[in-house]
Amino acid sequence: MSSPRKSWVSGLVFDSIALIFFIVSSVVVIGSVIHLYLLRFPCRGSLLTGFIIKKGFCDVFDGDWVFDDSYPLYNSSKCPFAERGFDCLANGRKDSGYLKLRWKPRHCDLPKFSPHNVLESVRGKRVVFVGDSMSRTQWESLICMLMSGVGDPGIVYEVNGSEITKTVRFLGVRFERYNLSVEFFRSVFLVRQGSPPKHGPRRVRAILELDKVDEISSKWVDSDILVFNSGHWWTRSKLFHVGRHFQAGGRLKLGMPINAAFRRALHTWASWVEKMVDTNRTQVFFRTYEPSHWSGSNGKGCNVSKQPSFEDKSEFGKILNDVVTNMRVPVTLLNVTSMVCSEVMLILALGITLLPIWIAATGVSLEFQMLGMNFFSLTCSQMQSDSRQLKILQSVAFDSEL
Repeated sequence: MSSPRKSWVSGLVFDSIALIFFIVSSVVVIGSVIHLYLLRFPCRGSLLTGFIIKKGFCDVFDGDWVFDDSYPLYNSSKCPFAERGFDCLANGRKDSGYLKLRWKPRHCDLPKFSPHNVLESVRGKRVVFVGDSMSRTQWESLICMLMSGVGDPGIVYEVNGSEITKTVRFLGVRFERYNLSVEFFRSVFLVRQGSPPKHGPRRVRAILELDKVDEISSKWVDSDILVFNSGHWWTRSKLFHVGRHFQAGGRLKLGMPINAAFRRALHTWASWVEKMVDTNRTQVFFRTYEPSHWSGSNGKGCNVSKQPSFEDKSEFGKILNDVVTNMRVPVTLLNVTSMVCSEVMLILALGITLLPIWIAATGVSLEFQMLGMNFFSLTCSQMQSDSRQLKILQSVAFDSEL
């Protein structure tokens, strides 16, 4: 195995980032599994063995991170689909206490994750993740969790034989015995990127067409579970500082604020979902924004803290909530922001499916630890409520392992 790349991350910062990565992974994984299970048993959440609601209602995103000596449940270093750069232990991390973190909702007692049950519940399904590195690591995490329930690893393979890296736009893994496909499409903005207009200002080197969805969107349809995320690339450093500006209606929008552009892009995405996705077949999810731990004017610093911080300072969550709430078709919002907010692990993100973490510095060789999560049940009433109402994932249980 090649030696870890050198970077500005070292010492305490390095370890903190690794920890963040681990947590993010676990959070995301939690969301996915629960939904996958519900596809097969949509109205049995409260009847699942081991699932106990203490006060008649359980918001699985309202809880605390606790230490559990029975964890981890498996070794992520043995997963062939875990990106090397995210393998903390293999890359030299010496402490392992973070592997014992488990998310505990305040009003639920949840069962441990069962890869066998989940694999059976999604037999014959196509699960698709779309977004940035958070979605990719979530995709990796889910696959690795499911791999722990497969007797013969040889029946699980990447359809194109591709290496798991951040640069590939499409990755797909087949669980042959279960006729299951779990795919990832890299679309960091969800809308189309293009070349600058011929006679535009010199500072415009690329554009985001806010009124056009990504050109690869046709490949997202015909799925059974469709999970989106976006947000980490909507920053000045990844937009204006590299000459990427907004366009809508064929005209440059040089003065448009990033928040306004993000809202416009989400409306474009929402319109596409309403028009192109058969929500009678496909369950659509959108994971809320995970705060970033980057800091400094150049975006190369990393805020480091020792304990999670549950303060959401992002406007993106409000924008996403507004857009999803007013959609004409059912979309489930995975409200994981507060779970992942942490000054120490900025990269950590809880999401809808198993999500390995995207570290504060993607190029840093940190462990891609997977927190084994168990998502179990969405209340039936929530799943079957009016399609115009915002749907929030409610009963999730997950077991850690990274």
